Amino acid sequence: MELYTNLRKGEKGAWISIGAYVFLSAIKLSFGFAGSSEALKADGLNNLTDIIASVAVLVGLRISQKPPDENHHYGHLRAETIASLLASFIMAVIGLQVLFGAIRNFFDPAEAAPSLYTAVIAFFSALVMYVVYRYNLKLSRQIKSSAVRAAAYDNRSDALVSIGAGIGIVGAVFGAPILDIITAFIVGLIILKTALDIFKESVLTLTDGFNEDEVETMSVLVRKVPGVSILRDFKGRNHGNVMFIDLTIAVNPSLNVIESHWITEEIERKIQKVKPNCVILVHIEPDYDNPEWSE
Repeated sequence: MELYTNLRKGEKGAWISIGAYVFLSAIKLSFGFAGSSEALKADGLNNLTDIIASVAVLVGLRISQKPPDENHHYGHLRAETIASLLASFIMAVIGLQVLFGAIRNFFDPAEAAPSLYTAVIAFFSALVMYVVYRYNLKLSRQIKSSAVRAAAYDNRSDALVSIGAGIGIVGAVFGAPILDIITAFIVGLIILKTALDIFKESVLTLTDGFNEDEVETMSVLVRKVPGVSILRDFKGRNHGNVMFIDLTIAVNPSLNVIESHWITEEIERKIQKVKPNCVILVHIEPDYDNPEWSE
């Protein structure tokens, strides 16, 4: 099945992110402590949370590939969402640690200004993460994976955080040490914001929430299918990267089974054209209220 093939391909992007984050967090924390830069250390801690998040995505992608069994008739596609939810709690803890550290250093600042080479490390890290972002974004488009796309956007935000850290360090080196602490505080806020966004998205998916814009878009497609008299009900939910759609439509009561089945196939074709990873169940009812059919 193409879905499971794409999940396996998505693991490659997760591994690349993990490798980049391990490398960058190591050099940022090492040079951050050596060069007395709170902003660079905060950015390094940010990358540590990204390692956890990337591992969660990797584990989720791996578990999601397990086929349906007697206890999971729809498969294990929500494993990725559960892993993301756990990762959001871990990221929130790290974000709070960074914030408290910045506040502590504000009232008890270090005597030494950060070294200029820590800014070079920050800008170098931004370049690395931008390259990883471009790779994962391209991969997400190829395999149509929302998880890999989200990881790519996380890569991009990390590149921006590193740029901000570099700017703060440069300001501190040239006579404004408070900028380094302020930048560390902002990095902590960004970590918390990322954790909150992941938490909200995960909870929405796990509670069968569904985007109203998606409902409207696909409802228009269904109503345009020849033979559909009324779209009576539309329900949707997400399992990982797979969207499950339940429809109830009314048709001419005189249609035979073959003609009714053609309508369902046409609905599936139109929806899957815009939403490839979509499983559609269509329930057909006779439209006795239409005067045209009752004549």
